[in-house]
Amino acid sequence: MYAIKAIYDGTNFKPKQPIPVSENYEVIITFIEPVKKDTVRPPFEYESMSGKIWMSDDFDAPLDDFKEYME
Repeated sequence: MYAIKAIYDGTNFKPKQPIPVSENYEVIITFIEPVKKDTVRPPFEYESMSGKIWMSDDFDAPLDDFKEYME
C-alpha cells in the first residue's frame, strides 16, 4: 500500500511526488481539504535537484565511532 499527496483541479489528479509503482493498482481517493491558490506547487521532478546534491565517496565506509561495536 502506498499513500501519496496530490492536487485535484476539478478534472485531473496531479501528484506532488513520484508514484513508486509501474503496474495497475486499485486506489482509494480521499478528499482532505481545499487547497488555497497560493499553496499549489508544480509536481516533483526527478531532475529538479540534479547537480545540487552530492555524496562523499566514503559515505558507506565504517565510522570510527562505532569501531568497538563492529568487532
